[in-house]
Amino acid sequence: MNACRNDSRQLAICYLVSPGGNTVEELFDTLKKCAVISEQAGGIGVNLSEIRVNNYNIPGVIKRFNDSVRFLSQHGKRRSAMAAYLEPWHVDVFDFLKAKLQTGGSEDMKCRDLFQGLWVPDLFMKRVKEDREWTLFDPSKCPGLSEVWGNEFVELYEKYEREGKDGRVVRAKDVWLAIVKSQTETGGPYILYKDHCNAKSNQRNLGTIKCSNLCAEIIEYTSGDEIAVCNLASISLSSMVTEDGGCFDFEELAKVAKILTVNLNKIIDHNAYPVTEAKTSNKSHRPIGIGIQGLADAFIKLNLAFDSPEARRLNREIAETINFSALEASCDLAKRDGYYESYVGSPASKGFLQHDLWGVPDTERHDWKDLRRRISQYGIRNSLLVAMMPTASTAQILGNNESFEPYTNNIFTRRVACGNFQVVNRHLVKRLIDMGMWNEETKNRIIKDDGSVRNLIMPGEMKNIFRTVWEISQRSLIEMAADRAPSVDQSQSMTLFLSNPNNSNMTSMHFFAWERGLKTGIYYFQTRPGATATKFTVTPSSRKRPACEMTCESCSA
Repeated sequence: MNACRNDSRQLAICYLVSPGGNTVEELFDTLKKCAVISEQAGGIGVNLSEIRVNNYNIPGVIKRFNDSVRFLSQHGKRRSAMAAYLEPWHVDVFDFLKAKLQTGGSEDMKCRDLFQGLWVPDLFMKRVKEDREWTLFDPSKCPGLSEVWGNEFVELYEKYEREGKDGRVVRAKDVWLAIVKSQTETGGPYILYKDHCNAKSNQRNLGTIKCSNLCAEIIEYTSGDEIAVCNLASISLSSMVTEDGGCFDFEELAKVAKILTVNLNKIIDHNAYPVTEAKTSNKSHRPIGIGIQGLADAFIKLNLAFDSPEARRLNREIAETINFSALEASCDLAKRDGYYESYVGSPASKGFLQHDLWGVPDTERHDWKDLRRRISQYGIRNSLLVAMMPTASTAQILGNNESFEPYTNNIFTRRVACGNFQVVNRHLVKRLIDMGMWNEETKNRIIKDDGSVRNLIMPGEMKNIFRTVWEISQRSLIEMAADRAPSVDQSQSMTLFLSNPNNSNMTSMHFFAWERGLKTGIYYFQTRPGATATKFTVTPSSRKRPACEMTCESCSA
């Protein structure tokens, strides 16, 4: 958005902020920095787990951040956006979860413009699973919990429990049910797993990672002296399918991934940083994020059902190729310019790449042995390379489906700043035209069936290819994210969908993602509304309860 402007060279979208302390002065200094970043078109994730100044609790704090989001715009082009992250041991976690609900809690403390995320340690998930007690602590009286992870966190947390440090004891399941209730009503909070994020990060030598970004795919270290920054770009996978639809062009994919690595690396040096702490962090660690868009479009062009074994294999190979190619390019940059400043002591400097941290062996698709030899000699120029972001805006521009998601509907209405317009799955329309089936009756049949082709007269194999996300098992989406994950050194903005959510199926879904080791357990949760606008183009005799297409507004930031 800023690339064509004469008055701004701020080209980074993602910023991660942690307050330098929990005094009033430090809190409002953090708020000021967030405002400056936001005005320069940066989307923000802010860690609030350490905040509680006397009686100035989390609802009051996030209200201040929420008001700043309402007040600011990004160069007048779009509204500001921010996500607040909290760990579930915080004494104000219940109030935090009520902040976006329509009912419950004080209306004066509602924060409906702010997005929420939970930074969840494994200990909490284990206590929920075992239906055990969970103690909520005031960080001003029990410091350090956000500074440690893994066994160190467990030891400190249980030490505070034994000492009876003014903790409030509740059932872990009570906190969990409050999370599920909020997700069902508002689509959030995001859930990211603190221990997975830290254990599988090439930045873990810097210290404990405390939060993610606005869209839950950036995993980077922050502190009072460093505001993490990430420069992003995505690859159009549908463009990698050969013209005849016969195969996927991995050579072109590797070429593009290398070009993006070089160009995103340049932005780090040429970017105009809104605050000094952001420049310090980005110059020291040099992270970038290469993502994807149009995965569903590539599958369709190759005549693959989204969750077929062939699609799952291609999904893994695409992620591995991007990761390998980005590492190659970053190693070449390091040979020329030197490795990034904080490289020594990182997992990569010790020979551990992302898939090593997952316990996944090298494959034969790429020459990992030679790449490891070169990295051991020259290092890498960038601490992080791959992040699967939502791509809401750019995917629309290129005519792709967003990121790695299946199609939500085959026909729906999308609302944007300039109005509403109808979106149709172009691949489906082409197939129907070729079959002589694309007409008003077919279109209305798809609209009547909430964007599904299940009742069209067409081969079952074709119906399988054009299923919507509501017709695909969410277990399959989680498994595909887990298949990609060993090649994603940051994380993935994984939205999950359930038509009829309840405590049981949502809990099962979340625990499956956690047990598969995902860093981001969920970005957005989407469900079908109970009622939507009448479909006037469909004859009254064939109408039934319709469903609407819900889009992610935060991705526009």
